Amino acid sequence: MKEILIRSLSGLLYVTLLILGLQNKYALVVIFFVFGLISINEFQKLIHLKSFIPNIIFIVLFAVFGYWQLILKTNKGLDEITQILMVFSIFVELFLIKDLFSEKRTPLFSSKRFVLTTFYLSTAFVFLILIGNYYESYNPNILLGAFILVWVNDSFAYLVGKNFGKQKLFEKISPKKTVEGFLGGLLFSCIASYFIATFTQTLNFTNWLILSIIISVFGTLGDLIESKFKRQAQVKDSGVIMPGHGGLLDRLDSIIFAAPFIYLFLRILPYVS
Repeated sequence: MKEILIRSLSGLLYVTLLILGLQNKYALVVIFFVFGLISINEFQKLIHLKSFIPNIIFIVLFAVFGYWQLILKTNKGLDEITQILMVFSIFVELFLIKDLFSEKRTPLFSSKRFVLTTFYLSTAFVFLILIGNYYESYNPNILLGAFILVWVNDSFAYLVGKNFGKQKLFEKISPKKTVEGFLGGLLFSCIASYFIATFTQTLNFTNWLILSIIISVFGTLGDLIESKFKRQAQVKDSGVIMPGHGGLLDRLDSIIFAAPFIYLFLRILPYVS
């Protein structure tokens, strides 16, 4: 009972801090900057990388791409570079997906560790800022909707998997995840997309429905990829900053992995609407 209470309070504090932070662009920059540094430090421990370089790279990327576009309200001179950054990030994540389907350990030679901390983690927080600035003026509703879809997917994947799950999804990496749980999370995310489209008045229902599929699929993959890193490091959680939940990376792994794909979809949207 005590453990459940601690877990609930810890989760409530995290959600409250995030939702309140989303209401102000300056608060959002500060929160994601702190979240980014914590997540990078947790990930460095998982991949056994002792260096300040990833933190410096994150600070530079966040300042240039996040701060410039959100605070200065312009993307002049940075738009093409942002697209290149997006391509590199998606390319790296596709390789992580490939490694996920391999029974071998994910190779972590020296250069790859720096590539991962840069294009798997650092750029994710940049894209989260850019998603919040999708309309070229700060609007938190798309980003809030994305987080809600992650929470709905995770919650119902757990509930459906616990009560009806039989077929394992990736047993060697995450024994508790099931195909039924994944499909349940996907189904309820699609249902939630209707209400998000109705109440946020941002994108239409069709676009939110597509986003719910993107977030469910890539969010689940992100969760599995982080689980593989934890299994290789032989730890249960990425950290201890959130009592009852583990590390901050444990809570953000889904949205971190999905962020470049969400941003890609938003970039493509004007050309297909």
